[in-house]
Amino acid sequence: MAREHKEALAEVISLEAGKITQEALGEVQEWIDICDFATGLSRQLYGLTIASKRPGHRMMEQWHPLGPVAVITAFNFPMAVWAWNAMLGIVCGNSIIWKPSEKTPLCALAVQAVVDKVLDSMPEIPRSVSAVVIGDRDTGEQLSKDGRIPLVSATGSTSMGKKVAQTVAGRLGRSLLELGGNNAMILTPSADLDLALRAIVFSAVGTAGQRCTTLRRLICHGSLVDKVCHRLVKAYQTLPIGHPMDAGTLVGPLIDQQSFNAMQLALGEAQREGGQVLFGGDQVLHDVPAGGFYVRPAIVKIRHDADIVHHETFAPILYVMEYDG
Repeated sequence: MAREHKEALAEVISLEAGKITQEALGEVQEWIDICDFATGLSRQLYGLTIASKRPGHRMMEQWHPLGPVAVITAFNFPMAVWAWNAMLGIVCGNSIIWKPSEKTPLCALAVQAVVDKVLDSMPEIPRSVSAVVIGDRDTGEQLSKDGRIPLVSATGSTSMGKKVAQTVAGRLGRSLLELGGNNAMILTPSADLDLALRAIVFSAVGTAGQRCTTLRRLICHGSLVDKVCHRLVKAYQTLPIGHPMDAGTLVGPLIDQQSFNAMQLALGEAQREGGQVLFGGDQVLHDVPAGGFYVRPAIVKIRHDADIVHHETFAPILYVMEYDG
């Protein structure tokens, strides 16, 4: 069913989350792929048979479903993260209560519509095996506190994950967390610069920098830093920014004004700490849809000990830091 509706689901992702078409299609494909994986895994849900000290006896290990699993997801992967959790959880015999990001509720409703179609064709399975709860932070907190939910899987910021972990642990429940990142690349004199620059640009500006796997820190050898910065600026100048569903667009919008404001605050802090904005950071207002928060991805040359580089900003800011040795 996901294969049948792949293009339509991708359109919903692009329109609501701002992902470019190829990224949106790739996200739906992740759902399809995890379905295939979970189906194969269903034939491997077996336990061990263990020898016993007692003559004529053996011990058998048997796995049982946990029960209802709460899945709390973020806006940047509004379908894939649910799929990773839900498909495996359901195959293992659990039911799913999904609290999507309040920033992408339509994506969740589109997914649930597909799930409902599947369940309509399988009357032996109760519809309650998959439920969607639309709400804000308070809804997520209620799910985390509920002692009837043995496992809470949450994806989002590190601060959110700490709160979920503390709340769930306080009732001796289990939590599964996928949180933020502040990823770095070290560029040495022996690097293939052509290959490295393609990797840097792709990983720094994809999804408008709104991924936990986004490259945010480039640690560059002093003998290369000027050359690399020059080539990065040239590459950034040619990035097509615009409507995520337009052919050729590589950088879509930030999710909302809050994300735009956070980017501006981070750039301001970087400059106060001695950083130099080599390119970008400004809002794009022309040749883009009205009302969206389109920005030019930023390159900032800064010291490695600046405080701002130790914190994740969910936006396309690449900090370039120099090292010697």
